[in-house]
Amino acid sequence: MPQPETIVILGASRSRNKFGNIAVRAFAAEGHDVYPVNPYAEEIEGIKCCKSLSELPIRDVDRVSVYLHPEVGITLLEEIQALNPAEVWFNPGSESPELVAKAEKLGLPIIQACSILGVGRSPSEFGN
Repeated sequence: MPQPETIVILGASRSRNKFGNIAVRAFAAEGHDVYPVNPYAEEIEGIKCCKSLSELPIRDVDRVSVYLHPEVGITLLEEIQALNPAEVWFNPGSESPELVAKAEKLGLPIIQACSILGVGRSPSEFGN
């Protein structure tokens, strides 16, 4: 069995029908160490939530999965870069040409796709 990865869910949601919540459940179900980030939540799906990337208790993460509007995400790219992620997934709706260009300029290892599918799960498995 592969080692658990450290996964940061940026834009994690308390709402079980949002992809930012489904991702928390999907990665946790696969045995990964999940770090939800949401400035308005204490915990999501029983996992302690960080208010910002600077509150994360770890550095050098395996994956950052982004569920934020591009105009918000673009302001956090340097903070994402500081985590030295192996992969940064911009889920559908979180990317824009400007964000992608800046992320590439920073040398971030970006993937534009659904990170839930990338872990071998389907969002439909995690109904409300």
